[in-house]
Amino acid sequence: MSQSNEITNDVGYVLKQVKDQDIRFIRLWFTDILGFLKSISITSEGLEDVLYDGMSFDGSSIEGLARNDESDLVAAPDPSTLALLPWRPSTKRVARVFSDLHSPQGGSHEADPRAILRSQLERAQSLGYTFYASAELEFFLLDSSDSGAKPVDRAGYFDQDITERTTDVRRQIILTLEEMGIAVHSSHHEGAPGQHEIVLKYADALTMADAIQTARFVTKEMARRNGMYATFMPRPIAEVNGSGMHLGMSLYKDGNNAFYDAEDSMCLSQTARHFLAGLLSRARESTLVVNQWVNSYRRLVPGTEAPVYVSWAQTNRSDLIRVPAPQKGRSHSTRIEYRSPDAACNPYLVLAVLLAAGLDGLEAKAKPPEPVTENVFEMSKAKRKKAGIKRLPEDLGEAIARAQDSEFLKNVLGPVAWEVFLANKRMEWQAYCSTVTDWETERYLSVL
Repeated sequence: MSQSNEITNDVGYVLKQVKDQDIRFIRLWFTDILGFLKSISITSEGLEDVLYDGMSFDGSSIEGLARNDESDLVAAPDPSTLALLPWRPSTKRVARVFSDLHSPQGGSHEADPRAILRSQLERAQSLGYTFYASAELEFFLLDSSDSGAKPVDRAGYFDQDITERTTDVRRQIILTLEEMGIAVHSSHHEGAPGQHEIVLKYADALTMADAIQTARFVTKEMARRNGMYATFMPRPIAEVNGSGMHLGMSLYKDGNNAFYDAEDSMCLSQTARHFLAGLLSRARESTLVVNQWVNSYRRLVPGTEAPVYVSWAQTNRSDLIRVPAPQKGRSHSTRIEYRSPDAACNPYLVLAVLLAAGLDGLEAKAKPPEPVTENVFEMSKAKRKKAGIKRLPEDLGEAIARAQDSEFLKNVLGPVAWEVFLANKRMEWQAYCSTVTDWETERYLSVL
């Protein structure tokens, strides 16, 4: 296996590389419906059988899959995703490979997030398009020796004057990802103390979802090895902004960016505008998937640099969708940036839902409203109403209410996965609503 990880799907080739690279253990990675990474470890001696037949396991034991589903599942490795874990020993090495979930009878399992995304990618392909995405992952590095959420530095946006300890961790994360074949565009310190961002380069959407899962795992591992704790929790510290995961998206057709039109004032093609209209029309019902945790809504509030309203613009950074100004003569730079997701989401489901929404708009030739030319937060309520600008759900309960009857989400995720996902979110909201918080006891205990 080369350092670039350019591995073919040929099983014989993969087996040869495993032998040549002295790979002793292979971790079969797969993702549950909530986005949590799971793993089964096998030895190199058993790899050939698993590559052909898959690895059976008890599906009822996996959080986020159907709880009443007592049948076995099969983890079917995708050989093209084999990559070394560079921090593991240099002999008797360890690698990972992403796996699809199949039923014992064959075929994709209905709650497999990779299969759900692949279904929408096949839909795009049937229309002649390839879906590409990039991801800006924000996260906090915290002091693991502290009982609370204590940032490891006090720096701000783009600060260079930060501790070498912090920059070393970010460097290790990037170098590790690159060794695993994941291209990194850039990185920098974010606005809050201890907050950082790593931008993953454009890739096809399935590769990007795998890359996001890998990046989260690597970030936590490198932080742990340096006596820190990395968290992708949307808003772990009340006094500062939360962490998002802006997604850049574009469709390509015949090798060209289908979102680009040199004659348009914003360089946006009609294809891009239809896609954008689809995203806006599905935004509120999609929020449950895009922002799936109770804590996600601590970030989606005014004053935190995160979107609150369903709007779009080219220059403003307060809107749900931003269209970055394209670089002159560089058609590939034209993209749509969706700004509400956080990196605690299930990336497969989020990319599937956003692609499906965009394709719905494209097939319906939907037209987006006019872009917002002023800060949407500073507009009066009456002015926003006149402009038809609606608010995103304000908490998980409202997100559930807006999504629970969505035929769109049911169709994208499939009835089985949607039922399990929705049931899990309802349980989370119910548990949250019945919890007495420290804020309540501090505020009310002595006075009521």
